[in-house]
Amino acid sequence: MRHRIAVVGAGPAGLTFARVLHRHGYPVTVLERDPAPDARPPGGTLDLHEGLGQLALDKAGLLARFQVLSRPEGQAMRILDTAGTVLRDWQPRPDERANPEIDRGQLRDLLLGPLDVQWGRGVTRVAPGTRDGALVQFADGRQETFDLVVGADGAWSRIRPALSPVTPYYTGVTSVETSIDDIDTRRPDLGRLIGDGSVAVYGVNRSLVAQRNSGGHVKVYAKFRAPLDWHADLTGAEAIRSSLLTMFEGWADPVLDLLRQGSAFVHRPFYVLPVSHTWTHVRGVTLLGDAAHLMPPLGVGANLAMLEGAELAESIAGDPADLDETVRVFEEQMWARASKWAKITADGLERLVSPDPAEAIALFDQVQAA
Repeated sequence: MRHRIAVVGAGPAGLTFARVLHRHGYPVTVLERDPAPDARPPGGTLDLHEGLGQLALDKAGLLARFQVLSRPEGQAMRILDTAGTVLRDWQPRPDERANPEIDRGQLRDLLLGPLDVQWGRGVTRVAPGTRDGALVQFADGRQETFDLVVGADGAWSRIRPALSPVTPYYTGVTSVETSIDDIDTRRPDLGRLIGDGSVAVYGVNRSLVAQRNSGGHVKVYAKFRAPLDWHADLTGAEAIRSSLLTMFEGWADPVLDLLRQGSAFVHRPFYVLPVSHTWTHVRGVTLLGDAAHLMPPLGVGANLAMLEGAELAESIAGDPADLDETVRVFEEQMWARASKWAKITADGLERLVSPDPAEAIALFDQVQAA
């Protein structure tokens, strides 16, 4: 039996779902509002965990290619105090493959492969329960029905309202992202400070983290507790830079140089869904990843989303006769695992942006010990 299946969103969750279905010979329609794969910057690097994101890639038949593209050395992590003193310096073993890094753009291209994505197909809403299935309405006024619509369209999902009235709420923690290109040529001293992976500095209710991507590109994140509109009166990159340098005043000069050397600044407040977000099952519609369980960005969200996409696809391929029951069982399993990780990451955010910087270091000690 061949069902009409659509996934909304060509991020890690949606593409993994589609790629695993494709591997099993099942057609799937991928709907993405962006007009092209490179329409906007893909974001920073991702660490894919052995039992989560890497397992999903294995189900898609892509693990070997991922291992060629990934950067195991990117697992290195260094922690400094605000004076610039090295407190921790973790280096991965030569054979360490627990959480290798890969640029988001490289992961996207790996997953895309032979998939036929319908770019520029913005979805405005889905109406389940029609005579012909779930009705998808597009921004251009067109409509199309499917037997199953999978919402993998992120935090502000257009599919979620068909299942749940809940919307994300602000955690009180925000992040400002900037970038440095060609760091090993332009500022080799900062390249050495960051090392092969990441460097993090923790202060009172704030932190600075710099993470190496491929090709000498570095992402820098200033994280702090602030009102959502903290930047409302700041106009332009230099005003934001000046505000951040004032916020982190007194920190070591090499650390502040990570902000001084940054180019554009992007405001990224942290939103989440409730830890135990669920919904009453609705025939013909379900959710994956951030659309289902938005949590703090502490290295788990994309991994969970990819594994969910792979598991749902495998379940559909394994028992296509009863599509609705397959989706119902999947949702129950997803909710149980996601609520556990949502609690872990919520607690982690409290410790990483804390009045006591020692809490952040203790958290990393626990992670490394595990």
